[in-house]
Amino acid sequence: MKRRKFLKSSLAATSGAIIIPTIVPSSVFGKSAPSNKINIGQIGCGRIARGHDLPGTMQHDIARVIAVSDVDKNRMADGKKLVEDFYNGKGKKYIDVKMYADYKEMLLNKDIDAVIISTPDHWHSQPAIEAALAGKDIYLQKPTSLTVTEGRLLSDVVRKKGIILQVGTQQRSSDQFRVAAELVRNGRIGKLHTVRVGLPGDPPGPEAEEMPVPANLNYDMWLGSTPNVYYTEIGVHPQEGYGRPGWLRREQFGAGMITGWGQHHFDSAAWGMDTEYTGPISVEAVAEFPKSGLWDVHGDFMVKAEYDNGITMFTSGGYPNGIRYEGTEGWIFVSRGNYVATASDPVSQESSSKALNASDPAILNSVIKENEIHLYKSDEQHGNWLDCIQNRKEPISPVEIGHRACTVCLISHIAMKLSRKLEWNPEKEQFINDEQANSMLSRPQRKPYGTEYIKIS
Repeated sequence: MKRRKFLKSSLAATSGAIIIPTIVPSSVFGKSAPSNKINIGQIGCGRIARGHDLPGTMQHDIARVIAVSDVDKNRMADGKKLVEDFYNGKGKKYIDVKMYADYKEMLLNKDIDAVIISTPDHWHSQPAIEAALAGKDIYLQKPTSLTVTEGRLLSDVVRKKGIILQVGTQQRSSDQFRVAAELVRNGRIGKLHTVRVGLPGDPPGPEAEEMPVPANLNYDMWLGSTPNVYYTEIGVHPQEGYGRPGWLRREQFGAGMITGWGQHHFDSAAWGMDTEYTGPISVEAVAEFPKSGLWDVHGDFMVKAEYDNGITMFTSGGYPNGIRYEGTEGWIFVSRGNYVATASDPVSQESSSKALNASDPAILNSVIKENEIHLYKSDEQHGNWLDCIQNRKEPISPVEIGHRACTVCLISHIAMKLSRKLEWNPEKEQFINDEQANSMLSRPQRKPYGTEYIKIS
């Protein structure tokens, strides 16, 4: 019980008599005192939650996961067991983890301080906005949104409410991405002029017939604001196990790797380009899209984005997976190396790959001096979020930076669809003199779901 709640309850219980509660020194419990814990609710209990977000959060003793929510009852029960097994395995006496079939009921629980949102991409912005309105701090998986319009709304609400939102672009907490950005920002490769971003891709998929909706799945809620289409297992998630789900390859629920991994790499690239709070002034692209089959996200592609500071960024599946900064005096390449967030990440592992490389090894040995640019340093993404919940400082991946990186993904996808050069105003977040492109900055939402139907106060 939190101190303010305890005092309120104690005062309410008095009936004329003055009751002075016994004060127990904090040293009795130390840092593990219940009042020191950050109570967390997990929204979405699938692959990313189980393999990344829950383990990443529960490893920090300050956190206590007390509730789970999922539209799939089986996955929700598995999530409850995963959390309880973790805490019981440490020899702790732990209360039963609460389950919520509807996350909105979880948001009404005043004992919950923060939520982790590890849902499919089309269910990111809405619960994040609603959590912010409920006063909960948020860890949000990328992409932050599937449209620029809902991403802007999310960022505005979070900042207005003073919420600590950490975007799950955990590359920022990897030393090599910070070091690469610092070296570039401090001129170690001369004047930066070109950035090349390599993204993994997804193959097209087969046709899939309609199947009965499993009794354990609230399929209407799973579809959310997207159109009502028939159920088939490879279009949603596996009913057995936690392999990579098929919804990732359907445009109805995401945009493919341009958002799936694009937000990671565009975020990291912006760190080195010093464009975190802006965006390109033009974007053009070509892409292949499947002509048949259930999985319809983009295949091979090339995107060119030009920035006001003279930098041109190229993105393609033909480049090595990572980011290559090219300057007038050399280049730096940075990647995840052998790191994967989950076992099913679609990344080819090459023993010869280096997480950080340069045209001259001396570049990497350069020391950033005290009077030079030093970027935000974090040891671990979830831990940084928890620290910031306590100290109310900005996390390493705040909502506005996340929205800006996601916007690059989304306007790149629009350019793929239109196959022409588009002029972009990053301040107004609108295409210039292009009604068709601007109409794609939002998309219709199916009632009663969607950010359009949230009452913002």
